[in-house]
Amino acid sequence: MSSTASVTPPAAPANTRGRVILASLIGTSIEFYDFYVYATAAVLVFPALFFTNEDPTTALLASFAVFGVAFIARPVGSILFGHFGDRIGRKGTLVGSLLTMGIATVLIGCLPTAQVPGWEFWAPFLLVVMRFCQGLGLGGEWSGAALLATENAPAGKRAIYGTFPQLGAPIGFIIANLLFLALNLSMSPEAFSAWGWRVPFLLSAILVIVGLYVRLKLVETPAFQKVVDTGEVAKLPLARVFKTSWYQIILGTFIMLATYVLFYLMTAFTLTYGTTAATEATARAAAEKTGKAFDPSTFVPGLGYTRNEFLIMLIVGVVFFGVFTLVAGPLAERYGRRKTLIWVTLGIIVFGLLFVPLFGGGFVGTMALLIVGFTLMGLTFGPMGAELPELFPTNVRYTGSAISYNLSSVLGAAVAPTIAVWLWTVAHGSTLWVGIYLSGAGVLTLIALFLSKETKDIDFNENVS
Repeated sequence: MSSTASVTPPAAPANTRGRVILASLIGTSIEFYDFYVYATAAVLVFPALFFTNEDPTTALLASFAVFGVAFIARPVGSILFGHFGDRIGRKGTLVGSLLTMGIATVLIGCLPTAQVPGWEFWAPFLLVVMRFCQGLGLGGEWSGAALLATENAPAGKRAIYGTFPQLGAPIGFIIANLLFLALNLSMSPEAFSAWGWRVPFLLSAILVIVGLYVRLKLVETPAFQKVVDTGEVAKLPLARVFKTSWYQIILGTFIMLATYVLFYLMTAFTLTYGTTAATEATARAAAEKTGKAFDPSTFVPGLGYTRNEFLIMLIVGVVFFGVFTLVAGPLAERYGRRKTLIWVTLGIIVFGLLFVPLFGGGFVGTMALLIVGFTLMGLTFGPMGAELPELFPTNVRYTGSAISYNLSSVLGAAVAPTIAVWLWTVAHGSTLWVGIYLSGAGVLTLIALFLSKETKDIDFNENVS
């Protein structure tokens, strides 16, 4: 007598919770580390190394303009990597975005400067090219990491899982700036300007190798695999998303706007303002010490902290950014993404109006400004990992969320440091208009939130366009 045993088909391979958390977190940590390394160098050394023929204010503006090139590249990256993310899957696309960003960052560390004879033009030109590639990679990184987290999340925990890639921003910032701080403390300013600034860029190679190792062990997300199994893969995701979800792209772009303006004012602008001499006499003495001519007509007063002092203050503030990024996930899960973001955006609007009294309050006031600003940053940035992907159907989710996120980077982040420096300059050292600029961005985000709908309870895996 024979019997036939029933055979249960093996379960489809799945990503473990730990692997999802680590893969989404480490990738964005590396990407943001690379980005912040440039942002810090753009303030501290690049004006003197790559724009040698300009006065200090013009050189700083030129350095920030190159900083903004990456934000112009990011929408291009969102289209490129979004296409492949919605066509071939999240895993392979995330590997490509990481390599693009990492290789460009390492090559910046290898560039000759404009101080080398014959490289006066080519050094800044190649810096622009590498900066464009950095933006290209980051244009595809964030949305892929957010989808990796949220499409693997258990029911009712998308906002919590969505904070894991968001946490990469404060972690990357802290690592990058602790490294710059260590270099500043361990070598002379001359050695740092000569070669020390290259070290953070070159060390990026190690971080990229670690990130690749983690991501290559992933399997595809259940949501995208279902799209493949049901034959719903979009042939042209860009065309499909603009045909079916153009309104969501606009909403997502402006929902993210205040977040971007806030972050780049709190990092790039405050570092510039905080480390600029507070008096003309101090600025003149510093210029004479380095053998440079001092032009009082271009002098704009800042807070007068040393580079190391203000970096430490920023790192303390960013700790609050990380903590409240994690706090934001449960809040958005309990009260909804829209309601949470509305209240936080109202806080950002009020915060912008307090720039002058807080910056004028000495060390305590400045530290309070950094802590409050970065706390608001965590509360607004944390829910975005779920909010933007939830706006779009699964088969165009990579493209749609990437475009919204990166269009907002052009409107909010690319020009924020440059506009802030200009407003500070024309106001002869006052931060009044810088704060009003932030509040204005908050008003636009608030309008977008009021026009949007709550996305907490949408069917994340069954929704296709």
